[in-house]
Amino acid sequence: MAPADEILDEIPRRRVLYGRRKGRRLRAGQSRLVAEYLPKFEILDLPESGFISPRDLFPPETDETWLEIGFGAGEHMLAQAEANERVGFIGCEPFFNGVVQLISGMHDRGVENIRIYRDDARLLLARLSDASVARAFVLFPDPWPKTRHHKRRIVSKPVLDQLHRILKPDAELRIATDDPGYLDWILQHVIGHGGFDWLARRPADWREKPDDWPDSRYESKARLAGRSCAYLRYISRTN
Repeated sequence: MAPADEILDEIPRRRVLYGRRKGRRLRAGQSRLVAEYLPKFEILDLPESGFISPRDLFPPETDETWLEIGFGAGEHMLAQAEANERVGFIGCEPFFNGVVQLISGMHDRGVENIRIYRDDARLLLARLSDASVARAFVLFPDPWPKTRHHKRRIVSKPVLDQLHRILKPDAELRIATDDPGYLDWILQHVIGHGGFDWLARRPADWREKPDDWPDSRYESKARLAGRSCAYLRYISRTN
């Protein structure tokens, strides 16, 4: 793995986001919930230099930290947080209406072991301390299918470098997609990176999910539309 200062040089110094950040207008009840509830769980300020420890974001009894990049409406992360009460979850999602859906679910189900970052996930990755995350998820990211947009794909060498840096040795990285072109891209980039071992030994290992992998809204829509989903599991390897 490249030294941390070299990796940081590949990360943008400001947000670089594509696509929508807001959808339909919030209802009055949603607006009140966001105003009263979101500030308790939002990560607002990142340091200009140095690193933050994810453990500092959660109560002392938290055992470890998991990270989800692009949680959509939050169904997967919310289910994981309910099932793993002693794990602290950090979710990155710039689409505000998705954040509202997550906050609503957290409020209704009494889930408090989630922290939310509403900006470019790469900015947060660059500020998390080394070997501080025990599991990471990148589930159904935007495939940006046009060739001229491939540079926008979140699965890229700079992001994989950062994930490898912040993941503990033998920590698990889970990636899912329903786009065949993006699947090829992911396999080439993650295997070619050299810092991750693919756990698949037979086709069923990536065609079928583990029991502890909850559904998301997008995933359910993909299956209903007849699209096959790939569920990729990797282990972070020490060099």
